[in-house]
Amino acid sequence: MRIELPQVGESVTEGVIGKWLKQIGDQVDKYDPLVEVVTDKVNMEMPSPESGVLTAILADEGATVPMGAVIAEIQVDGEESVPADPPAIGRTGELLKNVAPVGPTGSGTPVPIPEPPRAEVASSRKRHSPAVLRLAQEHSVDLAQVTGTGINGRITRKDVQSVIDAGPAAPAPTMPAAADEERVPLTPVRRMIADHMIRSASEIPQAWTIVEANVSGLVARRAVAKTDFEAREGINITYLPFVIKAVAESLKENPLLNSSWGGDAVILKNRINIGIAADTSDGLVVPVIHDADAMSIVALAHKVHDLTTRARQGELRLEDVQGGTFTLNNTGALGSIASQPLVNHPQAAILTTEAIVKRAIVVDDAIAIRPMMNLCMSFDHRIMDGAEASAFINAVRRRVEAIGPDTPVY
Repeated sequence: MRIELPQVGESVTEGVIGKWLKQIGDQVDKYDPLVEVVTDKVNMEMPSPESGVLTAILADEGATVPMGAVIAEIQVDGEESVPADPPAIGRTGELLKNVAPVGPTGSGTPVPIPEPPRAEVASSRKRHSPAVLRLAQEHSVDLAQVTGTGINGRITRKDVQSVIDAGPAAPAPTMPAAADEERVPLTPVRRMIADHMIRSASEIPQAWTIVEANVSGLVARRAVAKTDFEAREGINITYLPFVIKAVAESLKENPLLNSSWGGDAVILKNRINIGIAADTSDGLVVPVIHDADAMSIVALAHKVHDLTTRARQGELRLEDVQGGTFTLNNTGALGSIASQPLVNHPQAAILTTEAIVKRAIVVDDAIAIRPMMNLCMSFDHRIMDGAEASAFINAVRRRVEAIGPDTPVY
């Protein structure tokens, strides 16, 4: 049985093989962790789809492979082993070839069946596992100067640790300008984020809009709710769950915002799955709250806390990052008062909530000081025009400004 790299989402086209958790000849049970895979959305442990014996590993650790590529093979329990052709040079283990049925007694001439695309490992450039890269960066180890002892000369974590334990080497001669700059190698996650951002910026004609919201009611409602919320629920309640609720309800009212570009059609999404951008030590990830429109504010608070905590601990599962239809980014937590985000390809729009700042505004023909928050949105101008985008963002503002002492959280 061929094991393929699973599709993580519409926008993810490749992944990096981080570490094989099983070796050739190992007995593997269904759902056992098989391999660590790194993408720009999640670091995940890919489970085995069946029980059996791992017979071939077709993608080395550190290799970048396309989604859907064959990365390994398993001899499934209960199935007869098919005689294998000699393994291809450079591949690990024996490759079991698919052949056409030869009858119940094994008679007949086997006819090879064309194989799907396999993971191609670039031999012209070395790739390193995320663990090796992290260790090397933490201790300023130049991997070009490390001799690998792993398969095909691959550098292992032990190789890097040996260099660290040996202490600093004599400094190599540098070019005159080297003292003025430093070259920081890209991690696989950073490289994938960069590729995704380039795709977003180059493929989507993006427009931008901003509105300001008077969030006096929101601030007062949270102040009352948080008094016993933490004692009762075990987590702090932030402004974000209130905004997510407003966004989810506004998406139901404006379904064009919950869509994607389909070339010759706009694809409307029936489920409202809101991605929440979370900053981690490995870069930005966007875990997804599925069916956010069906949740209460307290349920959204728990979901946000769970997803962001596991994102920062590197414990997100594959399903946590799949199926997003709209993205919300709380840039206000970083002190921003206005931002112009890139649309999370292939979605139709992305909304940011900015820092709540007290400002002077006019209320009933008088100047008053109120807590104000900017809502900023970038959107795909192929899918909608300013009228549709403004209808949505104003619907969000209207709902946020309507939050008051009677707004239920349960």
